[in-house]
Amino acid sequence: MKTIDLEAFERSVLKRDPCDYIVVPGFIKADALQAINRDYPEIGTPGNFPPDQLEYGPAFRTLLDELNSEILRQRYCEKFGLDLSGYPLQITVRKFSAATDGNVHNDSRNKIITTLIYFNREWHHEGGKLRLLHSSWNIENYAEEIEPVGGTLVAFRRNERSFHGFKAMEGERRSLQMYWVKPERLAPGARKPVGIKKVIKRMLKRRPR
Repeated sequence: MKTIDLEAFERSVLKRDPCDYIVVPGFIKADALQAINRDYPEIGTPGNFPPDQLEYGPAFRTLLDELNSEILRQRYCEKFGLDLSGYPLQITVRKFSAATDGNVHNDSRNKIITTLIYFNREWHHEGGKLRLLHSSWNIENYAEEIEPVGGTLVAFRRNERSFHGFKAMEGERRSLQMYWVKPERLAPGARKPVGIKKVIKRMLKRRPR
């Protein structure tokens, strides 16, 4: 693998509280991180974007290919004790965080494993550090806090206690989000109609990584 460090992934310790999760500093190899940042997608606003809607260079393309590889999927299966062969993989990319971002939330039940990879070289903000939480309402009650820098990977298995978020910050916060999801999440017509209350809630509460 040119960009990702599978040995670092394999060495990571699977922690169990509040959910099954790993933190892998240096998952993106140091010599690849600079090239990936050089070839990072051109994104001008906050928000998560599918790669097929973006323009980027060859180093970032190589990263996407490796993240989609069968060998990485197998490493996840071994680490989390799951068979992911029947679950599609979704990827989105982000570059900027808005002041309204970072709300505490839990992922939907359709997501099996969530992965976040961070690309900033340095971090000098008080906010923006991902927290894996013991509480659905108290961001100060956390199991672990992760700076979004240096090719660090965070991956967790969704359960009823896998709440996470970060204190608000505004600025460049480069990240890639990767999810294995239940097949029905992608099926045409699988989504239920969204009520007006849910629409308003989504408008008031954004859910970034």
